[in-house]
Amino acid sequence: MNRYLAGSYMLAVTAVMLVLRFHLVPAVFAGLAVYVLTLKLARHLPRNMNRFARQVSLGVVVVCVITCLTSAAAAIWSFIGSSHGMAALLTTIVDTLGSLRSTLPDPVAELLPTTIEGLRQQLVEMFGEHVQKISVVGIESFKVFAHILLGMVIGGMAAVHHFMEHESAPPFIIALRSRLRMLATAFDKVVFAQVKISALNTVLTAIYLLVALPFFGIQLPMASILVLLTFAVGMLPVVGNLVSNTVIVLISLGVSPGVGVASLLFLVLI
Repeated sequence: MNRYLAGSYMLAVTAVMLVLRFHLVPAVFAGLAVYVLTLKLARHLPRNMNRFARQVSLGVVVVCVITCLTSAAAAIWSFIGSSHGMAALLTTIVDTLGSLRSTLPDPVAELLPTTIEGLRQQLVEMFGEHVQKISVVGIESFKVFAHILLGMVIGGMAAVHHFMEHESAPPFIIALRSRLRMLATAFDKVVFAQVKISALNTVLTAIYLLVALPFFGIQLPMASILVLLTFAVGMLPVVGNLVSNTVIVLISLGVSPGVGVASLLFLVLI
């Protein structure tokens, strides 16, 4: 391993430590998302464009990517942070649990929460920091948003610079670019794969909740919110599906035991 390659790895490790130390993971993820998406979309641009036209086109692509990602994130965050949506969902769950208490054995019924606060506490105990992170709003949220926006801008700049690379670049810069490409490739394979899985689960869940059940005359409460919840928490591997599946089954049980069993079977199959 030459000194330039070793130096690039040392700088990469240092960067990771700083990102973790200053809680910049969301900003890095946002920057990588913009970088990877811009590279994917830029491949479809005409190759016979002059330098100026290509730079302008890349700038437009970056702006579009940042706008789309920001809008999607704002919509999801608005839903998660909305007191009306979450309060209504929690109220529906508590009402469902209340109706189930009378049909379950006493030892099991005593384990079920009777209030929204009780349910919130049990969710925190079951799923740890995830629920706590979702519920945190305020000044810290604006700080995180600023970091994410800055990360997106840096990711866009890196993507534009990717198409202006020169073979005459110093060896150390070439090594750093190689580290960035490896990181972007890993991000593309892992994170985007999770997004695709979440999107597929959301589509299948939407078909079940909004099409299949109404076709049989069954209207599940909060169906549209459940679809959004499925996509939002689906970004969390394993625990996300557990949260959304549990909520869907509980609300289905509130309609009837048969619907609850059908929902459970459907969620297991997908």
